[in-house]
Amino acid sequence: MVYWFVGMGGIIGSLLRYVLSLLAVNIWGEHFPIGTLLINLTGAFLLGWFSSRFAHSKKLHPYFITAFSTGVVGSYTTFSTFCLETVRLFEADDYFKGMIYVLLSLFGGLLFVKMGQNFGDETGKAK
Repeated sequence: MVYWFVGMGGIIGSLLRYVLSLLAVNIWGEHFPIGTLLINLTGAFLLGWFSSRFAHSKKLHPYFITAFSTGVVGSYTTFSTFCLETVRLFEADDYFKGMIYVLLSLFGGLLFVKMGQNFGDETGKAK
């Protein structure tokens, strides 16, 4: 039964990623992979928030927790696209953009997970 919930979450997450990727290209163009960066950062925030707020509590059914974290957020974020876009930047000899992308993705992702955890903390206090 949990597989069905993860699958439905995966459909939602992948569709969100696709729509937001198209929107980002229409707004900012294709000179820098801002769409994937924003998707991965917001996904890191959501997972940090969700895990802090709900994952260790008994407030939600375990199927919903798995469906959201693995299904929705797992299919929304995309490590493989990040890797491909980084390699393409390096292949185009755009090492500066490539390194900026890697650093923003890595450190931004860590920061956004922590911000999500702080935002989701039930005590209202930042850790």
